[in-house]
Parts: sequence; C-alpha cells; structure tokens
Amino acid sequence: MTEGNKLMSQKEAQRYAVIRQVIEGRQIQALAAQQLGLSVRQIKRLCKAMRTAAAQGLISKRRGQPSNRRIDGARKNAIMQIVKERYCDFGPQLACEYLASEHNEKLSAETLRQWMIQDGLWHAQVRRKVRQHPSRDRRERVGELVQIDGSHHDWFEGRGQRCCLIAFIDDATSGVLAARFSCGETTQAYFAVMREHVSRHGTPLAYYSDRHGIFTKHDSEDPNPTQFERALLQLSIEPICAHSPQAKGRVERLFQTLQDRMIKAMRLAGISCIEQANAWLPQYLKAHNERFAVPAKAPEDAHRPLQRSLQELQRICALHHQRQLSSALTCKFEGSQIWIEPGQEAAPKQAARVDIVQYADERLEVLYRGQVLQAKHYTLHEHLRHKRAEDDKTINARVDSLSRQLRKVAQSTLEIRLQEDLRQAGQQTNTHPSPPPRALSRYGLRPSQLNARI
Repeated sequence: MTEGNKLMSQKEAQRYAVIRQVIEGRQIQALAAQQLGLSVRQIKRLCKAMRTAAAQGLISKRRGQPSNRRIDGARKNAIMQIVKERYCDFGPQLACEYLASEHNEKLSAETLRQWMIQDGLWHAQVRRKVRQHPSRDRRERVGELVQIDGSHHDWFEGRGQRCCLIAFIDDATSGVLAARFSCGETTQAYFAVMREHVSRHGTPLAYYSDRHGIFTKHDSEDPNPTQFERALLQLSIEPICAHSPQAKGRVERLFQTLQDRMIKAMRLAGISCIEQANAWLPQYLKAHNERFAVPAKAPEDAHRPLQRSLQELQRICALHHQRQLSSALTCKFEGSQIWIEPGQEAAPKQAARVDIVQYADERLEVLYRGQVLQAKHYTLHEHLRHKRAEDDKTINARVDSLSRQLRKVAQSTLEIRLQEDLRQAGQQTNTHPSPPPRALSRYGLRPSQLNARI
C-alpha cells in the first residue's frame, strides 16, 4: 500500500488495517492494543494521526532521511583512504581492528564492510551451510589433549622462501601453546616446538596428530618406535593419531585464520625471513590467544611439571641412533668415524651398542647406559652426512634447494663466459668473478678431515 511517494512497510500496513477498524467503530482500542502489542495510549496516538493525515500519519517520518548517527563524509573519506593504502586486501573485521589499534579510528565492522563493498574492495560472501554433524566437544582441562600439525604456505608472500609453520594448540581453549617456523616439516622441527612447549607449560597428557611417518610407522610388524614416539615415551606423553584431517579440526582452522591474519601482520611488520618471524612470533601469539582463546570448562591445568633438567629435555628432543662398537672402540655414522677414548670409567667394551645423539645443529654426543662418553669424530665422507631419502612433506624444500644451486651455477657460468668474450675482444674489465661452484655430486671420496665437535 502506498501513500504519496512513500511505500508502507508490512508492519505499518498491519497497523493501518487495525487502526482503521478502531476508527470505524468495529473494534475497541483495548483489543487493538493487545493485537498490535502496544499500549492503549499508543493506539489513541495512532488514531489521532490517522484522522489528521490519513494513512500518511502511520508512516515513519524518518524514512528516507539520513541517520542522526551517520559518520561525517570527510571522516569516511579519510578512513577509506587509509584502507585503500594499507588494508585493501584485508577483511572488514581485521581492517576494523587495525584502524582502532593503529589509527584510533573506532567504527563497527558492518559499517566498514558496507563502505568496502561500495568501493569494490570487498565482495559479499555466501553464508556457510549448517553443519550436518556436530563437532566433538572440547576437553575440559588445559593440557589434556594438544593438537599438533604443520602448514606449508607462502607465509612471506614472495618476500622470502616458502616455509612451514608448526603449531601446538590446546583442545580445551584453542590457545596456541607453542609455534615455530622451519624450512620443512621434519622430526627436528617438531622437537624444537615440543621442547618449547614442555619447558614453558610442562608435559601434557596426549598429543593428537595425523598419521604421517614422523608420528607413527605404517608397518605393524616393526616394533621399533619412531624418533618422535621414542621422545614421547621418555616424557610419558601419550601419542594419538587421527584417521582424518576433520578429526583434528581445531588446528586446521587455526592455520586458516593464521594464513589470513598473520601473513598480513608480517607484511606490515616488514618480516621476510624465518629468523625474523620466529623472533616476532611470541608477541603475535600472545595477542592471538587474547583474541581467540576461550576459557576451559575446568580451572585445573593437566600439564605435569617437568621432572628433568633442560639439558636432559634437549637430549630427549634430538635424534637417537644405535651403533655397535668394533674391537678398537670405533663405529661409523653417516660418513664419519667415531672413536671412543680409552681410560674412561663408564667406557664400554668391544661389540657393545652405544647411542649416538644427533642435535639439530649437527652436534653429536655418544651415550652408553645413559652416561656421556668422551669421543672423537673424524669426517671421512662429507656427502654421506646429508639424508638422501625424502618424504612428501620435505621433498619440495629439497628440490627448491637444488634448483637454487643450479641457478647459481648457471649464473656464474654465464658471467665467466661474458668475461672470456670481453677478454678475447681486447676489452679489460675490473671484475673478477669467482669460479663456478662445484657440480652437484652425491658420491665420490673426499679427503679425511678431523672434526673435534665431540
């Protein structure tokens, strides 16, 4: 129904029909008030307005008029100029948070969303479908279940090399307990994050991971645990493997949030390498947990105090290998010869099996029955120290490294060829390019070198 140039809403049309019956005497005011959910006084006011201006009296006078709380046009233009210069690819909610924290411009995310849609910076998204299956309930206490996983992504948006973010998230609160950037998703990378988690919070009851070879062996007849399982056994942490990515959905959704928010924060902070990102990460995770973590159902903390020293924890979070000694108390390990110095109290005899602890910085340590032995390390074949077997989570980093080496070889070769052509043409140059690096060789003997790292 229309009156003048204004169109009645459905609510106003309903009022018009009821008030008309009251004016015509077909209905009493008390019944009309009950039907419209208004007071009798309001019914009298509407009847008076309708007698004065007919149906026009029931239409809101504010319709078509600008809001009294509207933002000034100059301020709107200033805010949108900031958004276009710095936050053009941000979502409305994230851009609104940065405007409030960095520029002291406080406004609602819905207002900013409408402005960004008008300027073509944001497109309305389709509402997600309702879940057909309810998600698993959270654990009640912090530290009962910690979900762990890694995310390979272009975290630096082309400013640096692609890398992997490994994160440990608590199931009860969705708080990030520890996280770290690394070149690849390896056992040593998980050990670094686990050492940070355990030293700061204590040992949790269980870790929840996928079924990758880092966490479990697919051969059911192989009794030997993986390096990660061995470390968890020493720390009394239960390893649990999920059968699908959806089962550990909290850590998967964490990476979706970080891939949207954290890469933009690192862009604004000018971070372009792993070292800078790891130094900056703790302060960001603190703000992230304040924003997204939820309170646990139970106030108790299920983390247990660490009963070992930090040195013992570092030794546990390293790779352990077993070797058998010869009659001369020597053994081979990845192209090196290790000799146990004689005269030690806890020195083993020939044919004894010793543990070789390999740290992330490639430092080696020899153990026998839990005691550290004095030993010397002789590097015989340098190329055998690098692992040649790769899995699906480290193959990309390995191939990228080889590609970079080949590009350097090609560049150096072209520089030398250019210098040779200029020299033959009689033109002297002041540049002295270095010779091309040696071709990538995985085999071949090299001179023995004494390495006193042990």
